[in-house]
Amino acid sequence: QVQVVESGGGFVQSGGSLRLSCAAYGFAFIDYAANWYRRSPGKGREWVGGISNHGDSTKMADSVKGRFTISMDVTKSFVYLEMNNLKPDDTAVYYCNAVSMLSSQITWGQGTQVTVSS
Repeated sequence: QVQVVESGGGFVQSGGSLRLSCAAYGFAFIDYAANWYRRSPGKGREWVGGISNHGDSTKMADSVKGRFTISMDVTKSFVYLEMNNLKPDDTAVYYCNAVSMLSSQITWGQGTQVTVSS
């Protein structure tokens, strides 16, 4: 069974950093592209960025470009979202998804809360 599990969220002060992890269960990211989204009250769901299944190509939303980066570990078991210079507007539940390159099936994680204080 394909599952993704996010971790690494928490409480941080404005200007701080966090690294979120997205762990793959039942598959390897070499066969799946991955995306990070976030959802906050009043803003709805926002795409944060994505990474190709080989981990060699990334794209980031303009709202986080230059502050957030996405990477994949060499085992293709984890995708990371490195978040620097965090702002209160970054407060949200962050979700990872995995998109099958074969079937286009999308698998979502349960999310991890990030709270940035001013």
